[in-house]
Amino acid sequence: MGHIRIPLWSHGPEGVPQAAPEEARPTPESRALPNSLTAEGPPVTVSTDGGSARTDNAPEVRRAHLPHPHPRASLPHHSRAAAEWERSQRRAALVRRLLRTLAASAFACLLLPLGTGPSSAAAAVPADPTGMTSGFYTDPNAAPAVWAAANPGDGRAAAIRDSIASRPMARWFGAWSGDIGAAVGSYVGAADAADKLPVLIAYNIPGRDACGGHSGGGAGTPAAYHSWISAFASAIGSRPALVVIEPDSLGDFSCLSQAQIDERNGMLRGALAQFRDRAPNTWTYLDAGNPAWIGAATMAQHLDGAGVREAHGFSLNISNYFTTGENTAYGNAISSALASSYGYTKPYVIDTSRNGNGSDGAWCNPGGRRIGAVSQMGGGGGGGGGGAEMLLWLKTPGESDGNCGVGGGSVAGQFLPEVAYKMIFGY
Repeated sequence: MGHIRIPLWSHGPEGVPQAAPEEARPTPESRALPNSLTAEGPPVTVSTDGGSARTDNAPEVRRAHLPHPHPRASLPHHSRAAAEWERSQRRAALVRRLLRTLAASAFACLLLPLGTGPSSAAAAVPADPTGMTSGFYTDPNAAPAVWAAANPGDGRAAAIRDSIASRPMARWFGAWSGDIGAAVGSYVGAADAADKLPVLIAYNIPGRDACGGHSGGGAGTPAAYHSWISAFASAIGSRPALVVIEPDSLGDFSCLSQAQIDERNGMLRGALAQFRDRAPNTWTYLDAGNPAWIGAATMAQHLDGAGVREAHGFSLNISNYFTTGENTAYGNAISSALASSYGYTKPYVIDTSRNGNGSDGAWCNPGGRRIGAVSQMGGGGGGGGGGAEMLLWLKTPGESDGNCGVGGGSVAGQFLPEVAYKMIFGY
């Protein structure tokens, strides 16, 4: 979160990820706060490291209402084909929803005769949320989308809408989300209705951002966190989702006492158990920092201590700028360390939202950065050990890392249109 085979999603008219060429430390300050949202949409070409990644979203096909007893007979051949394609996609979506319902029912039924608890049932019915949906979900209410819609006359609006707001991104959840069950349920429900796969980030652990401070906070006590993360998982239920659990939480150990580390590991293991028991079709990922933060062997130790064996995998480069190649080498090294020291491996995902120009060594709103490869299955291969399971936009391009760099005067998570606009072009 060994590597597993993931089925590619079929091409379709709405935000389906397309194959794209491959391309210090994401400190807690660089985390998304209340303004972190997500988005999805029209075709845009994004150049990364000299290459390009394009997602082609065909326009929605709407049926014409014709005063003919057999309207389809009067439609041009290509229109009839398009209408038939649309119907086939709707049928496929219905089939996927039916399979989700059956999987959830099977999961519940297994609990009764086996009598061995939900862990055994979950293991008996492994979830694959990517195969239950038709692509990544993009929220039309993402911060970049809301800004572009509210400022149509701004010369930057079209580029921000087409190159950022139209892309699938993660949504972050924390204390600012209010009723966490309602917030998560609404977001996942909208994705489910669109037959898309949502990516969520849980960011509310006590002592959050222990080494930084710009994004400090979190639930007041371990008990409060347990209640919060339990409601989070319950709100997803049997619907498919990807969840990254607590960015930076395993990189902050140098700022924690051993007692605090043990307490944090207990909370992370408890969080994984909640998703295992309450969200059987969710893939969970613990965060493993970035290539310049902690050595691979040490990070493998941290991951194992936090229970990554129970997770689907781990995440890399959240809110940072290191290239996909650098993260791939680091992810492969962590997986190798897990194998040699603990007897198992895990897949990983990479945040490519802002790594198009790589890192210049700064983490807080450095200038000259660029958006990276769009969310997609696979990516970053070429080195020994394979590549990432997915490339994802886990940070929203244009959201501030804090009062620093080109974001001077802002707060972490605030959407800055000028920063977003320049990040599209890499200057």
